[in-house]
Amino acid sequence: MITTRWTAAVAIGALSVLGLTACSSDAETDATTSPSAEASAPAEVDNSAAEAALEEITWTDGEDAPTLEFEAPLNVDNRAARAIAPGDGEPVEDGDVVNLAYTVWSGEDGSQVYSTYEGGVPEAITFSEESVTDTVLYDAIKGQNVGATFIYAFPSSEADDGTVTPSQYMAVTVDSVTTVLDGPEGAAVEPDEGLPTVTLDDTGKPSIDFADAGEMPTELVVQPLIEGEGDVVEETDTLTVNYTGWIWDGEQFDSSWDRGTTASFPLSNVIAGWTQGLAGQTVGSQVLLVIPPDLGYGDSDTSSIPGGSTLVFVVDILAAS
Repeated sequence: MITTRWTAAVAIGALSVLGLTACSSDAETDATTSPSAEASAPAEVDNSAAEAALEEITWTDGEDAPTLEFEAPLNVDNRAARAIAPGDGEPVEDGDVVNLAYTVWSGEDGSQVYSTYEGGVPEAITFSEESVTDTVLYDAIKGQNVGATFIYAFPSSEADDGTVTPSQYMAVTVDSVTTVLDGPEGAAVEPDEGLPTVTLDDTGKPSIDFADAGEMPTELVVQPLIEGEGDVVEETDTLTVNYTGWIWDGEQFDSSWDRGTTASFPLSNVIAGWTQGLAGQTVGSQVLLVIPPDLGYGDSDTSSIPGGSTLVFVVDILAAS
């Protein structure tokens, strides 16, 4: 259910620490993976060597994107960050969605291997200690304003198959921030008959009851339960949401509520039922989605979703950027 937009060949470590995830249509995806990766630097680490290596890197602002120049190979043994320039925009507040533009450079040969600056989409993360589990990255962003720049280093790593990814360096810009709602805000909507019944506890966490539901739909159902008054969601937006997902028979398979943190992801990088169902909704809305297999995970099994399953989600749209 949850996967990152990055690939291991691009920036195997930096991907996980940025913590961006999405509901992927890839049938191989683990449906129980947390949107906030659990990779984090040890509490007590001597980063002096890595920080010294960052001092050997020259940041140059370009017309479209910054470049990093250094004498390769350049390796680090720990994560580290080096501030380049402060920003003069909005301050980053705890709980904001922070949009990070970046380029990734290989420590092996000094080549650029990825960039969001030239026509790409900034990486959106929810800025909190619970969501940003890498303390190095958290400290690099904490107290900064929009426009701040820094270099982030990640050490080499070896995959289970023996493939080694060299140390990598990211030129990062705090592109923008978006305030996240605490919960849905708007007018309640009376749902159509024949749909599962949604109940919220005192914290806003949803549960679902299929007892009075009619026949299982064979087409996408999009039922607003609360109609928000915020901006209209576009397919190109990155959303921050709380959500829970069930198989039509009532079995829960995923929930950001249970993980205790919201999820942020590009709406263009999720299963088709989410893209079609949430585009056109408004920030502040709570939406019930019933997604048939052809707009979900198809006929292939995932780790916790049998092939051919019709899925039901309750989604709180808390921010769009």
